[in-house]
Amino acid sequence: MSNERYPQDLAVSLQDFEASGWKDAIAPATREGYSAMWLALSSAARTAIEQGRVAHGKVLWLLADACSMMLVPSSTNEPFKPFAVFHDRRSVIPDDLLDTDIAFFAEIVDAVDDNWLKARLSDLLWLKGEPRNTAFALKAIDAYRRLPLDADTWVHGGCECWSRAISLARMLKTAAGDRLQQMEASIVTAFNAAKRDDGFLGLWLADLLKSNGLGRDHRVGVARKLEALAREFDGAGDLHRAREYFSSAAEWYRTIPDAAKAAEMTVAVAEGWVKEAVAQTASESPSHMVAASLFENAIQTYRTVPRAERSTHQVDARIAELRDHLNDSGERALGEMVLIQTPGVDITQLIESARKSVTGKSAQFALLAFANLHRGANTEELRKNAIERMRRYPLQSLFAAMGMSRDGRVIAKCPPMSLGAALTADDEIAIRAEMIRDYGILVSIVVQGDILPALEVLLLEHRLREIDFIALARSSPIVPKDRAGLFGKALFAGYERDFVTALHLLIPQIEHLVRVHLKQAGARTTNIDKNGIQNENGMSTLLELPEAVQVFGKDLTFELKSLFCDAFGPNLRNELAHGLLDEDGCNSPFAIYAWWLALQLIFNTWWNSANPAAGQQKVNDGQIPPAEPVEEQGEP
Repeated sequence: MSNERYPQDLAVSLQDFEASGWKDAIAPATREGYSAMWLALSSAARTAIEQGRVAHGKVLWLLADACSMMLVPSSTNEPFKPFAVFHDRRSVIPDDLLDTDIAFFAEIVDAVDDNWLKARLSDLLWLKGEPRNTAFALKAIDAYRRLPLDADTWVHGGCECWSRAISLARMLKTAAGDRLQQMEASIVTAFNAAKRDDGFLGLWLADLLKSNGLGRDHRVGVARKLEALAREFDGAGDLHRAREYFSSAAEWYRTIPDAAKAAEMTVAVAEGWVKEAVAQTASESPSHMVAASLFENAIQTYRTVPRAERSTHQVDARIAELRDHLNDSGERALGEMVLIQTPGVDITQLIESARKSVTGKSAQFALLAFANLHRGANTEELRKNAIERMRRYPLQSLFAAMGMSRDGRVIAKCPPMSLGAALTADDEIAIRAEMIRDYGILVSIVVQGDILPALEVLLLEHRLREIDFIALARSSPIVPKDRAGLFGKALFAGYERDFVTALHLLIPQIEHLVRVHLKQAGARTTNIDKNGIQNENGMSTLLELPEAVQVFGKDLTFELKSLFCDAFGPNLRNELAHGLLDEDGCNSPFAIYAWWLALQLIFNTWWNSANPAAGQQKVNDGQIPPAEPVEEQGEP
């Protein structure tokens, strides 16, 4: 707490409290919970200080500080957290209170007749007391449980207060008397009185019972009440509330246990998603993209129905039917997508520079220049730029996103970014998706501005044959020796601008190349299934191995993943393997870049091994290190 607000050594008493006007200050705010009380008390404190009533101001500031803390009932040792935390400061926590402040609270707590304030002061006295005084914990429990169990109080903090009361009663055990049983009875009574007009109140009270292990003797009644309210909401067209109530009813039926009714409720949840999807497509502004997501939720919910109950509800047939709806909505969703264009980039100078770099040179040095038109991705720079942009312009990052295939299937989901100081696993997914997006822009510029213009000059000035590329592949240390012919044919096909053939030949061979080099590094590239059969891992799994970065480096590993294996990118390997890559996809900038990247790897490793001194200066400044010749090997 700050010395600027009042003299730190100023002593305040019960008389100062009674004369401070605290009750008038919080009168309009008590129904709105602690945050409203904190604002009201802090405002009154400032006014008192300005008027020269310093003692009254300190009283009000102490009460405001007590109300400012966030209650976290799930924590036994730190139930109060600061409401705001900044990089260099935070709001008040219990440890900021001085011993004199705690003594003041103990002096006034019995004079407080507001349940919110009495509960907070009593709880702080219990928490900070040395030794702890059970009487304060009991006062806190009694004040907390006097807060009404209605929807308005609940959303303004009543939920946390009742949870804290239950937690304290459990902590005190026999010292709490029958308070826990009384609270359970109060919650059950309020739950039974809940109506449809109360919105989510019935659901909240049921969750309060369930999360605290209460209401065991009332399980059947709670489940039936939840089901009845769910059907009322469903009949009224309130699909969201109906779904939530059906879902809670299913959980309570499982605790009885009543598997048949639990399955029935789960089916009702799934059908709620279906109804909402149908409503989306039939609305004045239909959204098939949203409908596709809702149909997917329905399918996922149906899959949770136990096998023993599936035939009763014809689950498998219903899932098949919903899949058709999902596919139809997915295809229609593509038509709803709007093309967003940014101002064009003038790459005239880039094109001219690329052409000049290969013009008038021998075939060998022209290929050397062609293979090194671009240094490749810089992973650290991509990551830094992505994070900086997402923090500077956070709006888009605050929402989840999904990627769709050409036929409307959802193939990738990107969670929203928390934008906190510490990056979470979801943040890393969002960052990687943004990095791949930036990488895609880079690839398009490199292909249009560098690769294709320079390739035109190569074709005009040099007649390279298939046998030349096979010889190059055979001489390159990175290429497995029995695959030189296939690599050479792939490179020649791309040189001829037949990227359809190039891609179909190249992708399986790149996967094999990755596998061979990882085996040489000691990586285990196979898995054993439940029948004891040993299978080779696919490229996606191979590139996730820790040895991948050791063998290929961070930047190349990122490029291989982004081009061939990541659903946020072109996903060339998986698209081609499953027959999903059409002719346009085989001629896309990503496909052309994949061919050029293979040529770069093969040519530069050959050049570095044949010209080690020159290679250090001329080939990417040594970015691609010399490699040892690769021979086929078995399992290490």
